[in-house]
Amino acid sequence: MTAENTLKKYASMESSYLRTPVLDGGNPADKRQEIADYFNFTFERYESLFDTLTDDQAYFQKSIPLRHPLIFYYGHTATFFVNKMLLAGLIDKRIDPKFESMFAVGVDEMSWDDLNEDHYEWPAVEEVKAYRKKVQAMVNKVIRQAPLKLPIDWENPWWSIMMGIEHEQIHLETSSVLIRQQRLEWVKPHPAWQPFKESKQAPENSLVDIPAGSVSLGKDYSDPIYGWDNEYGTHEAEVEAFQAAKFLVSNQEFLEFVEDGGYETDEFWSEDGLQWRQFTKAQHPTFWIETKKGWQCRLMAEVVDMPWDWPVDVNYHEAKAFCNWKAKQTGQSVRLPTEDEWYRLYDVSGLNELTTDLAPANIHLDYAASSCPVNFFKHGDLYDVIGNVWQWTETPIYPFEEFKVHPIYDDFTTPTFDGRHNLFKGGSWISSGNESRKASRYAFRKHFFQHAGFRYVVSEAELEEYSSNYETDIMLSQYAEFHYGDEYFNVANFPKKLAELAVEMMAGQTMNKALDLGCSVGRASFELARHFDQVTGIDFSARLINLGTQMAEQGVVRYTITDEGELVHYKERRLEQLGLEDTAAKVEFLQGDACNLKSIFKGYDLILAANLIDRLYKPAQFLATVHERLNQDGLLMLASPYTWLEEHTEKAHWLGGFKKDGESFTTLDGLKAILEPHFELIREPEEIPFVIRETSRKFQHTLSEVTVWKRK
Repeated sequence: MTAENTLKKYASMESSYLRTPVLDGGNPADKRQEIADYFNFTFERYESLFDTLTDDQAYFQKSIPLRHPLIFYYGHTATFFVNKMLLAGLIDKRIDPKFESMFAVGVDEMSWDDLNEDHYEWPAVEEVKAYRKKVQAMVNKVIRQAPLKLPIDWENPWWSIMMGIEHEQIHLETSSVLIRQQRLEWVKPHPAWQPFKESKQAPENSLVDIPAGSVSLGKDYSDPIYGWDNEYGTHEAEVEAFQAAKFLVSNQEFLEFVEDGGYETDEFWSEDGLQWRQFTKAQHPTFWIETKKGWQCRLMAEVVDMPWDWPVDVNYHEAKAFCNWKAKQTGQSVRLPTEDEWYRLYDVSGLNELTTDLAPANIHLDYAASSCPVNFFKHGDLYDVIGNVWQWTETPIYPFEEFKVHPIYDDFTTPTFDGRHNLFKGGSWISSGNESRKASRYAFRKHFFQHAGFRYVVSEAELEEYSSNYETDIMLSQYAEFHYGDEYFNVANFPKKLAELAVEMMAGQTMNKALDLGCSVGRASFELARHFDQVTGIDFSARLINLGTQMAEQGVVRYTITDEGELVHYKERRLEQLGLEDTAAKVEFLQGDACNLKSIFKGYDLILAANLIDRLYKPAQFLATVHERLNQDGLLMLASPYTWLEEHTEKAHWLGGFKKDGESFTTLDGLKAILEPHFELIREPEEIPFVIRETSRKFQHTLSEVTVWKRK
């Protein structure tokens, strides 16, 4: 049977998978139906993936130590819809607050040897299944009834619906990997998830000349197809001529590396790769199984005799070690391609974006639930430029010029701008929706396993290094130390001090609900929860509140603080060490904009805004309406060093710190002018110091002026 006839046989098993919609055409009624179809197809496909598990026990056993059990991922994608649609204003109440906290935050494998303590009491599978049905009904109701104005761009509230669908597409793939890593007795073959069955000897690989050319990357913000934030902006480059392997590296080709002692030869491995290999004691690819009958391969739900002509599944470390071995064998400059070089492969291949026709590649689940032979899909002079398995590159993910963070998912990409997450390109057999697009940019840590393999190139071109000025682990660690760490120079912990002062001022008043606005990583929220029945912490940066959420859920945070240069200290803080172990259940953390808070945030007895107003783009806008969120006689506590900077606040919006009518006009003057119609200043301003540690020998010492206002 020819490859073409074989593919037709598999394609006939099911019609092509729905593609991600165009968001700027047609009329609203048709677009509602198109999005509803796409949502329901994706949601139900995700449901069917978990039908490959044999029983409920499989949901609660970790596939690998560094990830949550599968029950988390089953609930997580549904919770995501609720959390993001709340932020977008498409819904105004939660379905199940407990679930929407428990299933909110996933795990980033920070290192291959991370400890991962968890203390979760997971709900029953039937409870989560029922919850998912409620979420599906809610999303369908919103799609039917919510106002819709085309086009749907990322300013449009409907973007959150597309975000939820594409997020579930991502987890369709990552969950399939975890199922592939689950113990075999807990998974079973399923008619909807049948793999390819064809396998022969692998074709011999060879090099194809790729001419020099220019590449242009990055989506315009008016692009009518959904994209994640890292896809937007501009990047142009001139790519030197190079050679690329005709085929993805097959299991057969990788076997040469294994049999030649590649896993035992340290010189082929990078420093990180060697540490990973020594820690895991890896001797061959993770999905290979050595038996008395010969090599076998673990697929998602079964084990088969080794398909030698399928692409090998490996992480970056293994792919890089193979390239170093190949370079020694051939005397050529063999390495992985860069992201720019992959785009040259795409451009010379003659490929176009996917349509509703069957894909010209093993992608988007158009054929079967596994890889296929590396010589089935021809793309110009190459094979599998897209599809089959993801292809590791040498390029750590970085932001394009004009990159912006999406306001309702500001930590989708920014945590990966650390030089430790490498891009892979092209998608795999299960990569669907946005994942299958040319513009998609996904990056994982180098030890991470996905349906990922590689193609090698030969090039003398130097690798370009990219850097990022965005939030880093150092920044997050400084905030963690500021909130939960040691006290320096006998200066009391600032968030704790403010919370204690707030409670003192609330004496004799109702202490039901408190809002910690600009909560950062959350210490004041926990301190307030000693006395309040419910505390909501809101910050613009989801990157920051993620640490507070971690502390609430796990009771522990771990971080490094800089000693000097690249030297660090390792620190751990637990709620119980701070006497806060009983407060976590009363605290929730949400992402939000203080200048544009949703109407649901009201009815508070106390609002604390610590070191916030001089970081807002329109502080007067926030202050003019803040009384509407407080109960009668409720208190507003403001703390600020009044460090007015135009990088945060345009000068026209400063509350003070300038001359007015020839006289000095202070921020306190500005506060009185805005707040006195609705508030009474009940405590004279007080300067409270705080210290932020940068290194062992560098600290910031600042005074923050605290004022307390009572709603009239």
